[in-house]
Amino acid sequence: MAKPLVSIIIPTYNSENTLPMCLKSVEEQTYGSIEVIVVDNFSRDRTVEVARSYNALVIKARGERTKAKNLGLKRSRGSYVLFIDSDMELMPRVVEECVEVAESNPEVAGVVIPERTIGNSYWARVRGFERSFYVETPIETPRFFKRDLALSVGGYDEDVVFYEEATLPYKLEQLGYRVRARARSCILHHEEGFSLTMWLRKKHYYGKSARIYVRKYGGKRMDYLKAQVSPAYRLRLFFTNKKFWSAPHLALGVIALKTLEYFAFALGYFLYSESRRV
Repeated sequence: MAKPLVSIIIPTYNSENTLPMCLKSVEEQTYGSIEVIVVDNFSRDRTVEVARSYNALVIKARGERTKAKNLGLKRSRGSYVLFIDSDMELMPRVVEECVEVAESNPEVAGVVIPERTIGNSYWARVRGFERSFYVETPIETPRFFKRDLALSVGGYDEDVVFYEEATLPYKLEQLGYRVRARARSCILHHEEGFSLTMWLRKKHYYGKSARIYVRKYGGKRMDYLKAQVSPAYRLRLFFTNKKFWSAPHLALGVIALKTLEYFAFALGYFLYSESRRV
């Protein structure tokens, strides 16, 4: 029997430095039935040239990442879709394992792929240490979906920037599907160029759309929402795990990073709310 096609969708913007690594990891998958769709936000570097050199379909579109993902979803031909970033590297069996998991149970609409942050800088190591505490918690979100089901719920919510990756699985869960099945192989998220300034600017920007997310996706799942975004929930994950204090220099970095993140987020959240009232 022919293997189902998997469409890998990659939003890009000025990604020429990381995209070759990403596409090479796709090329080296043990699963052979794959198409690659790069949705590019009019990059000013060689991103498009790199994508085409790996035989990726390139779509150009302006807008937020949710729009890019949904355009890729609509243009895809696969039975399954996998959404990744251009600075991610797939371990060789990622796609094969995701297909196996999804094919084994018709109730599975989404598959979580474990992620590891790697990089030699201090803040990249802090990010990797932090992420290690999120395994099998609501903070993880699936990246691999059954295409027809994703289309049937409209893909990602394009009104949302804050925690946008949670909107598609949320909608599928509301229909009774499972979206937290897991693959064993992981994605390596390369954050060698992690910039604390840019990271905090992004968190501030996310704060501006947080009220939209809460209004549309809180409701009966407010407990789930709190687990995703609550500082208290994350601190409990850290402080109740003996491993956290095994690396004090990284633990202190995590505390400092989360404090700065929530401060930047709160500024965006409350200042934007006040400006809307004026």
